[in-house]
Amino acid sequence: MALVVVCLGQLMMVVDMTIVNVALPVIQRDLRFSQADLTWVVGAYLISYGSFLLMAGRLGDLIGRKRVFLTGVTVFTAASALCGLADSQLLLIAARFLQGLGGAIATSVIIALIVTDFPRPDERVKAMGAYMFVVTSGGSLGLLLGGALVQSVDWHWIFYVNLPIGAAVLALGARLIEHRPGTGLKGGLDVTGSVLVTASMMLAVYAIVTAADHGWGSLHTLGFGAVAALLLALFAAWEARIDNPILPSRLLRLHTLIGASVVRGFLVVGMFGSWVLGTLYIEHVLGYGAWDTGLAFLPMTLTVAALSLGATARVMARLGPERTVVLGMGFVVAALLWLTQAGPHATYATELFPPYALMGLGMGTAMLPLLTIAMSEVPEQDAGLASGIVNVSMQLAGALGIAVLGSLAASRTAALADGGAPLSSALTGGYHLGFELAAIAVAAGLLLAAAVLRTPARRLQPGSEVAVEL
Repeated sequence: MALVVVCLGQLMMVVDMTIVNVALPVIQRDLRFSQADLTWVVGAYLISYGSFLLMAGRLGDLIGRKRVFLTGVTVFTAASALCGLADSQLLLIAARFLQGLGGAIATSVIIALIVTDFPRPDERVKAMGAYMFVVTSGGSLGLLLGGALVQSVDWHWIFYVNLPIGAAVLALGARLIEHRPGTGLKGGLDVTGSVLVTASMMLAVYAIVTAADHGWGSLHTLGFGAVAALLLALFAAWEARIDNPILPSRLLRLHTLIGASVVRGFLVVGMFGSWVLGTLYIEHVLGYGAWDTGLAFLPMTLTVAALSLGATARVMARLGPERTVVLGMGFVVAALLWLTQAGPHATYATELFPPYALMGLGMGTAMLPLLTIAMSEVPEQDAGLASGIVNVSMQLAGALGIAVLGSLAASRTAALADGGAPLSSALTGGYHLGFELAAIAVAAGLLLAAAVLRTPARRLQPGSEVAVEL
């Protein structure tokens, strides 16, 4: 039941990332946003969410993960109420920033809660399977729910729907999640390191989110990117000097954690590319409505759900986590390349259903072993920070992937339109380029996975506890 509670909290926040996209045109009209200002409804959330994950994860290790999780859910739920009540641009953007902060605080410790609450390897794999189902299917669920609420009620309810869910998570979480005291603040809190890494992440995500408006080679983008890199370098230098760093060097020496997080980042580019570019293609080229667009992704969601019931765990037991990752990422590459064949008049049953089902097969196969490898050598006292590192890799890769693929797809569309191509053909050409680049990114991650991912030997021995219990 504790697993259900934390997964429900995670689902609420993952759904929120895509549910807003469906309502953006209505929000723009209602609150009179300009096109440039409208991007901040999404950007404010991404910036705060990506910035506070590391600091919140470390706080979970120090003061207790249950306390941090419930605090994050409280902030997220209260901010959702403010978003629903917003009657001005400034209030909505500020509430979205606060919502992202709450989401970062809560999700930063969820993986750590699962790792510590399920010490038996067979139970942990099942629990992580449920978590990965929530993460990978929540995006398409958000599209479905957003379309239904916007069409049947109004945009305010995409935020109000979080209130009963958040209240339930708080009430059940307080009773069901086991309280494990953290290591304590006896050594003090690394305030300087926390400020430096949070500011660095915030400026990095801001530079990525606004790059499409200012240009990747602009002084704005390069300047903020350079300041983010400088702050990160100062953070590294500071951490090496103090006794109680927020990011202990022992974690950076865990090749399983860092390698799996980098590979996961490449995979996320493909995932987000299929969600965002696929949504735009289905709506703008094929003319689907918001509800039908959400339904179009259902094969992916259902496939991930089926795999999370234990199929992926059995494949891992037979092939090993590393080979399972490579197999799953190969499916994702094939699915993205398949999407490049869908034209302006594509038929769903033959040109979209198969690649999205294959995408679900790939994501459902690769994400669980990646998470298992990442946390395999992490000491329990550092599980919160490691959870934050895993989530940071996903958020930065997702933001970077959307920004890069989106801007390059738009440039290809503009070039084709200037050359006289019909609008639908020009849009399709741009989205095809995005899918191709996403496939290249995932393929690069696949090669990296084959080269660097190695699970500790004790987890791979045929007679080990993991192999038997899986």
